[in-house]
Amino acid sequence: MVRSDARENREKILAAARDLFLESGEAPSTNQVAQRAGVGAGTLYRHFPTREALVLAVYQDEVDRIIADVPEILARETPLEALRLWTLELVAGMRRKHGLGDALGASAHQSIAEQTYGPVIAAIDTMLDAGKSDGTIRADAEAGDYLQFTGALWRAAPGPEDRAPRMLALLLDALRADPA
Repeated sequence: MVRSDARENREKILAAARDLFLESGEAPSTNQVAQRAGVGAGTLYRHFPTREALVLAVYQDEVDRIIADVPEILARETPLEALRLWTLELVAGMRRKHGLGDALGASAHQSIAEQTYGPVIAAIDTMLDAGKSDGTIRADAEAGDYLQFTGALWRAAPGPEDRAPRMLALLLDALRADPA
């Protein structure tokens, strides 16, 4: 069992690393993270023995958070709207991951892809199934296809000319059981 202070320190470290990454768009140094979290370097390294381990944990935490949002979004939105909102969040997360990529080796990229693929597919399936059940989403829609299309969304240049929302609208229109 993990002590509560160790759990709190881990959360502070992850939050500090996430905040620093969002501020700069790059993976921060471990010294910056420890200072921002208010912990010593030894505490940071007990939780995350390498910078890569810290970056992977930040990314995994982001994916876990996005996946955990699915039931709440579905509870308040139609399945297509839930899928739209969730996908925009996923795209933002993928864009952040792309920025973290410089701090990760090839094996780490492979590891995170293997760890997150199944849960992301399950989250998409949940939303697609809800839409299939209420008749708003085509019966032949598949989560793997949808995820592959989203790759184009996060690669679209962000900013004032961000094409991702417009591209997503086209994709969602194609998913409608009875296209308008």
